[in-house]
Amino acid sequence: MTDRLSTAVVALLFLAFLSLAGCASQATKPEASSPSSKASKPGAGKETPGKGVGDSKLREGEMGAGTAPSGKSSSPSSLEARQRGETTATRASGPLKEIYFDYDRYDLKADARAILKANAEWLKTNPAVRVEIEGHCDERGTNEYNLALGAKRAQSVKDYLVTLGINADRLSTISYGEELLVCKEQTEECWQKNRRARFAIITPKPAS
Repeated sequence: MTDRLSTAVVALLFLAFLSLAGCASQATKPEASSPSSKASKPGAGKETPGKGVGDSKLREGEMGAGTAPSGKSSSPSSLEARQRGETTATRASGPLKEIYFDYDRYDLKADARAILKANAEWLKTNPAVRVEIEGHCDERGTNEYNLALGAKRAQSVKDYLVTLGINADRLSTISYGEELLVCKEQTEECWQKNRRARFAIITPKPAS
């Protein structure tokens, strides 16, 4: 009886020992996906080269270079002057002078040719300058007719400047017809001021 009791006690003690050993081994087993292990992976928290803040600055620089204006107008067009609330007449201090036409004509008079020769000399001494030649009319006649007449006046000026040695690539033309009048009085003197060709000077942007 005593031997059986002793055997039972030993068996119970052995089972208790095995149970404690198993609990201890599970308590010390590391976690496979703890937050700390993810944060400590090599390269975690670092920016990939070519991305992030540095890359955004690069795109900003490319956009800035691509959208920069190609030139600065040193003598604004008649339309720009009107939008600013300024007169559309050429300033007396401007290097390129306006010329004037007879009623319903686009051929160049002698005084107009003399002015254009002086304008051509200035353009030759400033070879980087490009010019837009504006054709204008008085308000008599239809809008469509005056737009066509203004275009012919601007083209006749361009053609003459080319014969004087100015590269055609430096010259562009536009017609405003009767839309941008210098004078609005119903007199011959006022009409004469509106029958003109005007120059808008475009200076290239300085190289950065």
